[in-house]
Amino acid sequence: MYLLDTNICIDFVDARNAVVKERVRTGFPAGLSVSTITAAELLVGPRDSEDPRGDRERAEQFLRVIGVIDFDQTAASAYSSLVQRVGMKGRSFDRLIAAHALSLGKVLVTSNLNHFADVPGLKVENWGVL
Repeated sequence: MYLLDTNICIDFVDARNAVVKERVRTGFPAGLSVSTITAAELLVGPRDSEDPRGDRERAEQFLRVIGVIDFDQTAASAYSSLVQRVGMKGRSFDRLIAAHALSLGKVLVTSNLNHFADVPGLKVENWGVL
């Protein structure tokens, strides 16, 4: 039902936002997943942190628990259609994640609504509100 954006995953894994923690906990039975695009971002992110090894281990643990959905040909077609309709942006990973959510018919969960405001037909929820 829900595809989590990278920022929500980071907030949860790093325990930076109590609202996100609670929403992920209560939303888990409804079906939470991430795109392989988000998984890649999570695994790259810790490289510049103060504790890259610990941060990567937490990200890997999170990914073992949450459902990770492959970015497939259907998602690639959705991405192509999306870019043709609304163009590219500097946040190309956001476009890929949005297209993946559209292709799956899932609600995208983010704390950056403005990154996805111009994506027609995308259902978005902000779980990052404190």
